[in-house]
Amino acid sequence: MLTPNQFEAELLTKSRIVSEQDGREACNIIHAAGPSKVVITSINVDGELLLIGSHQKEKGQPPEQFRIPIPKIPAYFTGTGDLMTALLLGWSNKYPDNLGKAAELSVSSVQALLVRTVEDYTRAGHDCQSSSLEIRLIQSQDNIRNPEIKYRAEMYN
Repeated sequence: MLTPNQFEAELLTKSRIVSEQDGREACNIIHAAGPSKVVITSINVDGELLLIGSHQKEKGQPPEQFRIPIPKIPAYFTGTGDLMTALLLGWSNKYPDNLGKAAELSVSSVQALLVRTVEDYTRAGHDCQSSSLEIRLIQSQDNIRNPEIKYRAEMYN
């Protein structure tokens, strides 16, 4: 599995990603290099933040691709990319043939954790937009182990 963000996917594919279709094409280019599972963890397109996932179950076959719209949280965090990758790998191990479900669980965990982080910092009187926030991993264990799925994969036709 490869889990680049938009910038990393652009570097890997040597192409710009300015649309959802560009993101899907980037996944196809990455599949051609080997990985059967590709998740571009964050793409900013027309002011919308998206995750685009792609699972090529057999070489030579078209991949199953999906999108998950992700609400933007007005803060800057450290560690979210590493956390997303760890969760995707963990949930993909549990659901090896359902990358969409693994992504739903992962996005739902990360979003719940980020909301909790902002709430904790705000309660402490911190301006969440002034500096990078350290995510609240320990305090969010339940959201990581047993997330409520709030963000759904939307399959492309």
